[in-house]
Amino acid sequence: MKLRFAGAASALTLACVLSAPAFAQGPDSTAIEAAAAAAAVSVTATDEDEIKVFDLTQAAAPATPALAVGAGTADIPVTAAALAAAAQGAENGGRSDSFTVALNQDSFFGFYPSFNGLIPVSENVDFSFYGILWTTDGFGTGLGSDLWTEFGVGAAIYSGGFVIKPQIGLTNGALLSGGVVNNAGNPTGTGGNFADGIVPSLTINYSDETFEAEYYGGYYAALRNRNENAALDFLHTWINAGYKFSDKISAGAHYELLSNTRNTFPTGATARVYQWVGPYVQFKTSNGFFARFTAGADIESGNDGDFYKLSAGFTF
Repeated sequence: MKLRFAGAASALTLACVLSAPAFAQGPDSTAIEAAAAAAAVSVTATDEDEIKVFDLTQAAAPATPALAVGAGTADIPVTAAALAAAAQGAENGGRSDSFTVALNQDSFFGFYPSFNGLIPVSENVDFSFYGILWTTDGFGTGLGSDLWTEFGVGAAIYSGGFVIKPQIGLTNGALLSGGVVNNAGNPTGTGGNFADGIVPSLTINYSDETFEAEYYGGYYAALRNRNENAALDFLHTWINAGYKFSDKISAGAHYELLSNTRNTFPTGATARVYQWVGPYVQFKTSNGFFARFTAGADIESGNDGDFYKLSAGFTF
């Protein structure tokens, strides 16, 4: 099925189908899980450990004062800088900075690389930033020009097995705003706009030893030319849940909805674009790589064909 949103001077054609995570405003459950993981650093001493103390009256102190833990040739110097880093790690809940890059492709949005960064700012909160490089020609003004580009910031809040992630982003291009405005005050469908639209979103992930789940809800609202005759808004939401067969393999079920909730084209109308239901399978490696494949049926009335999506990436 194809949906066409047409105006007097321009037309927007969107072809149908996808899977989780679709608009990819943030990391999926794999990326969140990998980003939240951090190595714990500790120093322990036994009764047999040797503590070396420098006598400043008999010898010059080393350039960087150090405490050696262990005996013989296995001594490990712990510098003041290392102790400060360990203290900072404790303040950050043991997490460190992380960056996730993902390659995504599905039957509706086409190919769109994305990234997400997390920077710990307190014991249970990270600063988050993300971006999506939309490459579908239908989201630009033709021949790869003025392609939709999304960038945003937010926070990741950790509570037990939950990661709650509110974010707000900007889209840049012409998809939501209809392009530049001509002398008559009408969007032309050509030329991209900075701050084409605004995207408030909320992602909630849950993970424990055997269960994983994710909820995403985002609203894509036209920001430029909002009250002209070519503005579009979209609601995008999904929920999925699965079972972990091991720390490397999981599978579950996925539901997703994309709905055009506002359409100011003179001959346009709002409509649900798709509803997808289907299973997913996910694989991870211990060094940070992950891949998820999701596929199933589009159950929206009047739509034909299946949906499918593949995401693969790396967290470091």
